[in-house]
Amino acid sequence: MNKRAIILAGGKGSRLRPFSITFPKPLMPLGDTPILEIVIRQLIHYGFDHITLSVNHLAELLETFFGNGKKWGIKIDYTFEEIPMGTMGPLKRIRDLPDNFLVMNGDVLSDLNFNSFYNFHQDNNNLFTISCCKKNISSELGIIEYDSTGKLTNFKEKPVLSFSVSMGIYMAHKEITDYIPPNQFYGFDRLMIDLLKLKKNVSVMPFEGYWRDIGRFEDYNMASEEFEEYKKVLLK
Repeated sequence: MNKRAIILAGGKGSRLRPFSITFPKPLMPLGDTPILEIVIRQLIHYGFDHITLSVNHLAELLETFFGNGKKWGIKIDYTFEEIPMGTMGPLKRIRDLPDNFLVMNGDVLSDLNFNSFYNFHQDNNNLFTISCCKKNISSELGIIEYDSTGKLTNFKEKPVLSFSVSMGIYMAHKEITDYIPPNQFYGFDRLMIDLLKLKKNVSVMPFEGYWRDIGRFEDYNMASEEFEEYKKVLLK
């Protein structure tokens, strides 16, 4: 069975400037290994045999490093964005997508079992599946609650709020490309709004393991500090 993954690696990494001006974010290292190489090795471990990198910013450096994937024993090819197209826009340009495929950001670090995620999507006949986890967000402000008369009913000093958030890892059926406009910036948020309006089958698979979106300095630094501890489960 052909298992295909599309990795979104075309962003400019604006939150990691100035490093990302001359160096593509997916090549930022954890230990001695670029983040994107960690992701690719994980996908190979879970049985994927074809990876397409969607590239734009500093594409030539990514292509030079990863080539055709021969070094890792996997097929790697590329789709080039002449203009930024968001997270879902590049999928419209890929003509040989299989019925079901993985889509993920190239700067996500997780110990998600990609094979289980793939099977969950297929077994439930989903059009689109989102991997999600809990994220605690600390409010910088005190929260005031009051009734219709203006009387104070509660006060919470800088509460910690918990939300379910997308991990930037998805499974999709190729039908979603029917809803993606050509040659436009089209992100995950717009796709979700459109699929909800159309009442399409979108599901969520909760995840409780390790996850970091390393697009920000604080998250990248945290991942760097944690890498030795989690190296055995992350580096396949």
